[in-house]
Parts: sequence; C-alpha cells; structure tokens
Amino acid sequence: MKRLLTIHVGIGLATALVSQPLLAESSNYNLTRGVTDISNQVYDLHMLIFYICCAIAFVVFGVMFYSIFKHRKSKGAVPANFHESTKVEVVWTVIPIIILVLMAIPATKTLVAMEDTSQSDITIKITGSQWKWHYAYFGEDVEFFSLMSTSQKQIDGIEEKGAHYLLGSG
Repeated sequence: MKRLLTIHVGIGLATALVSQPLLAESSNYNLTRGVTDISNQVYDLHMLIFYICCAIAFVVFGVMFYSIFKHRKSKGAVPANFHESTKVEVVWTVIPIIILVLMAIPATKTLVAMEDTSQSDITIKITGSQWKWHYAYFGEDVEFFSLMSTSQKQIDGIEEKGAHYLLGSG
C-alpha cells in the first residue's frame, strides 16, 4: 500500500513539474494575458480556479483509483453494509461549500473591480445582438452599430471578401 501511494504521489509530482512550464507559456487552449490591469486580474482568477479544479480532480481520482485497486474483488474485499451515515453526508456537503466560498471570494473581488468605472479614462458600453454589435461611448456622444454581415455576392464567391469583411458598420 505504501509503495502504491509513493508511486501515485511520484507520478503526480512528475506530471505537475513537467506540465508547469507548458501551462506558463502562452497557449491557444487558454486565456491570453490582457493589456489592462482588470484583464490581468481576470486571467489570474481563471488560473487560480483552474489550479483549484486540477487539485480537486487529482485528489478525487487518486482516491478513486486507490479504492478501485485496494478494494477489488480478487483481493477478497467485501462490500460494507451501512446506510445513512450522517457524518459522511455532512462532510461531503460541507467541504464543497467551503471550496465554493473560497473560490467565490476572489471571483467577487474581480467582478466588483470590473464594475468600478470611477477611475477609467473612457467608458464604452458594448451590447451584442445576433449578427451585430452596438457601441456607445459614454461622455463622447458617439454611438454606432457594427453589423456582422456579408453580401450575397461575397457568400456566393462572386465578390472577394476583404480581410475585415465581418466588421462592416452600418
């Protein structure tokens, strides 16, 4: 049992050490770091939640694979016969609640920071609708729609599409 646990922990640590440089690099499968402070906060929050989820998965799958290996029928394991364990039910209810609260605290701080526009140089309200975007620059009296449309001739290949054909404004 100790040998299996040592092997399991060793594989987990090796995987973490090998994957850490891969996770640190920019990837097409992850968020990219933004330019603004708030976008960096969102990225950091995303990575924190991702690492928490990875740790939870590591623990859950570790316990699951250990239990499958240790308590298999070929080793003579006999299923336990118990019902309605209040202690177990409280534990598997309280632990996820604590994890969710601990994840909600930084998420709430980031959302509050996103909504605070008191120190911004410019405030833009962007509303997405099907096939179009509405931009409103507060304090500037500038407002316009950007239509994500392509003419029928471009769809049919009669006319060539430009590099930014989806950004036509109207």
